[in-house]
Order: sequence, then structure tokens, then C-alpha cells
Amino acid sequence: MTDPGELPPFGHFIDGTFHPGGSGRVMDVINPSDGEPFARVVEGTAEDVDLAVTAATAAKPSWSARSPKERSEILHRIADRIEEHAEQLARLESANTGKPLLVSRDDVEQAVDTVRFMAGAARALTQAPAGEYVDQHLSVMVREPLGVIGVITPWNYPLLMAVWKIAPILAAGNTCVLKPSEQTPLTTLKLAELCADLLPDGVLNIVTGDGPVVGQRLADHLRVDMVALTGSVGAGRAVARTAATSLKRVHLELGGKAPVLVFPDADLAAAAATLRTAGFWNSGQECGAACRVLVHESVAAEFTEHLVREAGTLVMGDPAAGDDVEIGPLVSQAHFERVSRYLDNARAEGVSAALGGAPDDGRGYFVPPTVLIDVPAGAECTREEIFGPVVTVETFSEEQEAVRRANETPYGLSASVWTDDARRGLAVPGRLDFGTVWVNSHLVLASEVPWAGFKASGYGRDLSVYALDDYSRTKHVMHHRGR
Repeated sequence: MTDPGELPPFGHFIDGTFHPGGSGRVMDVINPSDGEPFARVVEGTAEDVDLAVTAATAAKPSWSARSPKERSEILHRIADRIEEHAEQLARLESANTGKPLLVSRDDVEQAVDTVRFMAGAARALTQAPAGEYVDQHLSVMVREPLGVIGVITPWNYPLLMAVWKIAPILAAGNTCVLKPSEQTPLTTLKLAELCADLLPDGVLNIVTGDGPVVGQRLADHLRVDMVALTGSVGAGRAVARTAATSLKRVHLELGGKAPVLVFPDADLAAAAATLRTAGFWNSGQECGAACRVLVHESVAAEFTEHLVREAGTLVMGDPAAGDDVEIGPLVSQAHFERVSRYLDNARAEGVSAALGGAPDDGRGYFVPPTVLIDVPAGAECTREEIFGPVVTVETFSEEQEAVRRANETPYGLSASVWTDDARRGLAVPGRLDFGTVWVNSHLVLASEVPWAGFKASGYGRDLSVYALDDYSRTKHVMHHRGR
């Protein structure tokens, strides 16, 4: 998938250059298509994080003092650089994560768009107007950067999630220390290499390593003003607990278990065709995946037939096999075993597989597209985030029941409603406790609109101008006009 000469330099990226770190230890990076190592990165230490935070702290005053126009121009050059190396980044992402090239290319395209949006939004921020709200006192509202932001990104979208964080953080005038997933660090390091000459030293720093060491140090470091994480609920809780000791802000985008409510008047064929992508994109390793279908009992058989036919046409294979591959391997041996256990447990609960249902027994971490039916309410596979190419199908009889069962999940990231009834299409989303609700669509994102969850899916907004708000603070300055 990628030439050895295209791998990023070895080391952490700190203060504008790559450093070997202080541990002397390395971690293998595995190709999930065959389970073999193909690269190595440094196993970081708390001391490495300290060096990166020191660099970010030193760079903070001059970077935050730049005008929005200056920061915007640099971000546009970063977007240009990503675009110039789009195919190289896509191939590296596929080699590291097992993503099909069509997914990796889409990630790179979205990354470019995100940087360009934030570059523009940084110049168009609005706030409460200055005014004399108290007699003889002029109030001015000032938006300021928070300072040094610690970032922890996940393994499922290494490049895109890094950009979702880096772009608004830098646009708002902050500096950044980022820990990529130890499983998928390569495109984040490559991004740092590609942009090293565009950013002042210390503005962006990358430290590789394990969460309990590098992530923990970011969360408890007294000179880190905020920690932003995209990851599991467990990781979010750990970061929030640690960050609470220093009362630093926390930005969390955690898991999801998106219900898909299919009513009897819906276009069943269109819903199933959408779920072919929305349920299985990135091999289901997607927190907004359309993974839990609640379909009205009167149309359940017809809808399931459509869904099985659609999902059955997906092409599974090694991303290196070509552009036709739509489902790649899961990211790691551990995650492969985790998804496999969920499938075993479903069978033990009496759940049937209308498609797939068991892991591939060949080389690599492959699980075929799976549609589970005869799923009883409350089954484990309807409650837990499987995070694989698995879609479950349950039935309901009344609208109120569908809404109640959809809301029973502890997650609150996204959901969709499928209906041709205008009243229902307007009313039901308001009763669903999810940060994004699509109507007759699913998993459609845009840089202009926020991506944020409720409940166990965390708090904090990615994308849109709301992300810039999250990475800023508001100061009130009041002038006595008579003195």
C-alpha cells in the first residue's frame, strides 16, 4: 500500500522537529490485513509530554497574537499541502488501519474541507456587541484562546480526527500537543512532517505512546489548559477524572449506538440502500454507524430482504487488492476478538444471522458484513457498541414504543428517522435524545454543522463554528466612561 520511503520520520514531533524520545523503546505498527508489523514508532514517556508542553507553552504568546487573517492563511496552506499529498496520505492510512481506499480518500477529502472551513470561520467569529449596559460603563466582550490544548485521537479515523481537533484549535489561536492512537499513528506523524515548514515551531506537537502514560500526562499536566478526546466511554471517564484534579476543561466525543427508526410508510428500498453505506462504512468502525434498526413489524420482513440484498453486494478484502474493496479488516487482533465475542454472544441469545454472522477464518482481521435478525428487545447486541460491520434488526408496533426503545441506549450521538409522513418527520426527531438526527438519511456530515453527542456520548462540539467556541474563552472588559 505504501513505499517505506513514504513513512513519516521516526520519533515524536516536538518544537518543529522529530525527536527520538527518552524511553529508548519502540512500538510496532501492524498491518491489519495480514497481522504483520510494517513500521515502528517511539513509545513515549511523561517526560516527552513535558517537553512538548513546554514547546507549546513557549509558542503560545506569539501564535495567539497573530491576527485571524494570518492564522487563516497558514491553515489554507496546510489544506493545500494535504491536498497535494492526498493519495500518499490515503494509501498510508489504508496500510495502517485496513480502510478501503475509498474510505481513506474520503477521509483526506474531508480533512481538507475541515481545514479550509476553519480557516474561513476564524475570520468571521461573532459575539455580543459592545455597549453601555450599565450607565457610564462601556462593556466589551473579547474572545481569547484557551492556551495549550492536549488532544487524544482514536484509531478509527486517525487523520480525520486529528484534523477535526487541530484545525479549530489552531484557528482559535491555541497551541496543541496531540497523542494519536498507538495503533494508528502514522498519518498524524506524516501530517506533522508535511506541515513542519508552514507552522511556527511548537504550535503543533505530536507525542506517540500508550494512553495510560502519554494520555494520562496530558490530562494531569498543569500547563495544559484543556484536554480534548475522541474515543471510548471508558477513556472519556478516565480523562475527565484526571482533568478534574486541575479543573481544566474537557472536550469529549465518545461512543455511539445509532438507532434507525423505520416506519411503515418509509421508502424501504431507499433506507436499505443508505444503510449499505451508513451501516458498514469503515467496516462499521464508526461511532455514528447505522447499526441498530428498529423497523415497524408490518414491514420488517420486506425491509430485511432489502437490507440483506444490499449488504450482500459489499466487497470485502485487503485494501491493497484495489479500488473495488468496500470492507477491509478490523483494526487489530484485540478488536477482531472483541467483535467476534459479540457475535458468539448473539448466537447464544438466540439471535439469527440473515447475512454473515461469523468472523473470517483466513489471514488478517476480517469480519464479513453481518445482519442480525430475530433480535429480542434488550439483547446485548442492541445495547453495546459492537463497532464492527454488524447491523441488528428489531421490530416495534407503535411510534411511542420506537421512540422509547431508541432512547433506552446510554449513548446519545446520532439517530435517524425514516418516514414519508411530514408530521412524524418533524415531531419524532424532537423526542429523540441524540445530538444529530437525520430524517430519511444517515451519516451525512458537513463542516458547517456541529457533531456532538448527549449522555454517554460525551460533550463538546466538533466541526462548525461551535468548535471554535469550545476552544475559546470569553472575557468581559468594562470601561468607566466618566474617568
